[in-house]
Amino acid sequence: MTQKSVNTLAVPVKIAHVVFRTRRFDEMLNWYQRVFDARIQHKNPAVAFLTFDDEHHRFAFVNLAVVSPDSSEPSDGIASGVDHVAFTFAGLDELMETYFRLDEAGIKPYWPIHHGMTISFYYNDPDGNRIEFQAERFATTTEGNAYFHSDAFSQNPIGVNFDVEEFGRRFRSGESRESLFEMPEGPPAMIPPAHGI
Repeated sequence: MTQKSVNTLAVPVKIAHVVFRTRRFDEMLNWYQRVFDARIQHKNPAVAFLTFDDEHHRFAFVNLAVVSPDSSEPSDGIASGVDHVAFTFAGLDELMETYFRLDEAGIKPYWPIHHGMTISFYYNDPDGNRIEFQAERFATTTEGNAYFHSDAFSQNPIGVNFDVEEFGRRFRSGESRESLFEMPEGPPAMIPPAHGI
């Protein structure tokens, strides 16, 4: 009998959501509501978040007609399609362990952001596919869902960019998780271009 090796690296505990870029915003929302019996958690002209279970969102849709109205796909690189797939880690410790491990290997996030309900690091794979690694701010799905329906989320549904190296220093200094999860000061973030550069 062979012994199974034990993975000692922090790995995601679940696939959290998929985000799509689209120029057929309402049509896409209607389709995903019908096919997945999904409900809208939050919607404004630029972005919408849907779920079909107790997760705060399983799908998000970026309306390219609003976000990038002067572009014409595909020549500008802002094509409709999958924007990114998100993976949730068990907690901030596991997310940061992964960040430090990847950083040491020269793999750096192109977009560190505090989304309000998550701290997230976005990476590009060698083909340019975008991956989000996240840790949840709230202990329960009820709290996460409540945040999606809050004034704070309505005023800033994307989040605030932050300095990932400073955040790493704060984490390593032993700063409390509550303090690290506080929304940083700063203007609402802009969604990076589709190629992540």
